[in-house]
Amino acid sequence: MSTTVTTPTPGVLMLDIHGKTLTSEDKDLLQQTHVGGVILFSRNISEPEQVLELTSAIRAQRPEILLAVDQEGGRVQRLREGFTRLPPTLMFGHQWRKQPEHTVRLAHDCGWLMASEVLAAGFDFSFAPVLDLYTGLSEVIGNRAFSEDKEVLISLASAFMNGMHEAGMATTGKHFPGHGSVEADSHLALPVDNRSMQQIRDEDLLPFTRCLPLLDAVMPAHVIYSQADVQCAGFSHFWLQTLLRRELGFKGVIFSDDLVMEAASSAGNMTQRVEKALQAGCDMLLVCNNRDAAHEALASLKVLAADPGLAKQIQQSSFRLADMRRRQSPQWGELQQSSRWRSVHHDLVQLMAHHTL
Repeated sequence: MSTTVTTPTPGVLMLDIHGKTLTSEDKDLLQQTHVGGVILFSRNISEPEQVLELTSAIRAQRPEILLAVDQEGGRVQRLREGFTRLPPTLMFGHQWRKQPEHTVRLAHDCGWLMASEVLAAGFDFSFAPVLDLYTGLSEVIGNRAFSEDKEVLISLASAFMNGMHEAGMATTGKHFPGHGSVEADSHLALPVDNRSMQQIRDEDLLPFTRCLPLLDAVMPAHVIYSQADVQCAGFSHFWLQTLLRRELGFKGVIFSDDLVMEAASSAGNMTQRVEKALQAGCDMLLVCNNRDAAHEALASLKVLAADPGLAKQIQQSSFRLADMRRRQSPQWGELQQSSRWRSVHHDLVQLMAHHTL
């Protein structure tokens, strides 16, 4: 396995591409200075060989670009054909009740296997893990959460992240400061959490606070916590600067959630969303599944970068983002032939066979 040298990433905008190969339009977009990342979705992906060809083609266009995917497990698993089927993380929470020590070890191994397969496919990182509490209220979170018990969640998520680090992948905790206690799906509506700050601190925020030493990045929720700020967390100076950076001392990367999501419209048009997310302290902005919105975000960044203050902030963000690069690059064939991969793969198959959610 080789180690990648850390150098700054060039831009703060993460976009998607059209299909399973690069189009000329995709290539033109990748050459734009402010584009620093690409996220792939199910439409971009078939078997491991195709994915590796695509990620290699993207790196041929921009060697320094960050490549990401959502590979949480369960229903949020973009890499499927030829990859290990990963359990929804709530399955670990259920298994913990029967075999706590064994389940913590398995969560660690699952984090390692997930990260190893994603790295072997040419990516830098998966946006994982979910640190939201399972409450039964939020369908969009649902079984993506490890547990309804904060201590169990913290134990399992910490093990999972240690496994990711062992494989050479940076971690991203989402959705700060907690999406599990609101019913609305922020992809489709604007969730509002009216609980007191103390309730949020004691419940949803606690996993983020306790897991902070293992977090390389955080993704805030497109949720308004009305007792703290009128803005969604991803556009909130209070949540991202006052609390996350200053009070908690977080020095890692802050990713926006997708600025095309319906809840993000509360910040205004795309130009306003880009500006507010940057001003709140986001290091990288995701604009996905809407090419017109991507071009609008890119045009906005070109204008905003002329401001000396924001230009300095963008430069600082680029150095933080460099820490999200893959630290190891396993070879697919060697990985699947290893005894470690075979053992963990077998254990996950057994877990899936004996549990349903």
